[in-house]
Order: sequence, then C-alpha cells, then structure tokens
Amino acid sequence: MYQKYVKRLLDVILSAAALVVLCIPMALIALWIKLDSPGPVLFKQRRVGKGKVLFDILKFRTMRTDTPKDMPTHLLKNPETFITKSGRFLRRTSLDELPQIWNIFVGEMSIVGPRPALWNQDDLIAERDKYGANDITPGLTGWAQVNGRDELEIPVKAKLDGVYAANVTFAMDAKCFVRTITSVLGHEGVVEGGTGALKDAQESAQSDAQKNEPND
Repeated sequence: MYQKYVKRLLDVILSAAALVVLCIPMALIALWIKLDSPGPVLFKQRRVGKGKVLFDILKFRTMRTDTPKDMPTHLLKNPETFITKSGRFLRRTSLDELPQIWNIFVGEMSIVGPRPALWNQDDLIAERDKYGANDITPGLTGWAQVNGRDELEIPVKAKLDGVYAANVTFAMDAKCFVRTITSVLGHEGVVEGGTGALKDAQESAQSDAQKNEPND
C-alpha cells in the first residue's frame, strides 16, 4: 500500500512544492555556473531506473565540458582537475543534485531509494540484482547514502540498497530523509575519487604516519 500509492503521492507533492520554493535559488545557482565556466548549466547522464529501464538523470554541471563522459568519478585519474570552482561548492553541499527534483516529479526517481547507477556500472548493477535493489525506484538519497556514501565499497553499497528494498516503509523513508539532512550539513562521506576513496586515503595516511614515526 505505502510503496505502491502513498510513497508516489508524497513524491509528487513534496517535489512540486520544492520546485516552487527553490526556483529562485536554483536560478541563482544556474547563473553562477554559467558565469564560472563555459558550457550548459545542466548535466544529463544515462542512469538505471526501476526494472533497469534507463533514464536521463539531471544535475547541475560541476565539471568541465572536456571531462570524459559516462565515467564514474572514482575511475577518473585526477577528478579534482576537472571540477569547476562552483562545482566544488555544489558537490560538497550536494546542491548539484537539486535538478533531480524534476526526475522525482515525473516519476523517474523517488525522494528515497537506491542511488541510480550509471548505465555502464555493470558491477554495481549485478550486485544489486542479488538483493532486488534494481526492482524499486531509485532515489535522491537512500540507506546506503546515509551509511557511508562515497566511501562504501560496491558490495557493501549494494547490500545496504538491498536492506532498503526489503523495508520500503514510511518509517524507513523518514529515517533516511532526516539522516540525509544531517549528513549533508556535516559533509559526511563526500570524497572526490568515489567508491572506497576515503578508506584508501585513511590507509595511506596511516602508512605515512608509520613511516614517519621515530625509531626506538
């Protein structure tokens, strides 16, 4: 009942309200992007939707137009070199995701659900198949996002998405929504370089610290 009817109704009402309330801030962000670097304001990318049906996700453009297309950030050699000045702020605050409110309004996404995979992320798609996470509508935020976000390894991320897929309830959605707000405000789990990058950075830092320790 909730997943089939109530969840979609809430998505429509809340996304419509957000489009009205945020229209001016989004217009200002669009102007900033346009003044900051050449290229379009919005960035479209093919993503995997419910039932593995592809759709175009919308984001504010945060990277230069010469960035390799359809490549996850964690596969770029030096992702920081492609990010624009405005993009750094938008990505850190997750404001680049605001255009996805439209994806939610038209039914391609939900407010809460597994983050939609890139069409060519075969490893993540295959892992999600194991847990039925590809059978539900992807979301702006989800259980994996509030439990690690960028630093999660793909098997862990897919398993968390599966936990959500098996527990699509109002209580679960409310928990994800509230924890998303606190995570965004605290910039938790945001790591340029993507999947597993925070873990790698921590291991590298520990290794450097050990090398620099004085010998007894």
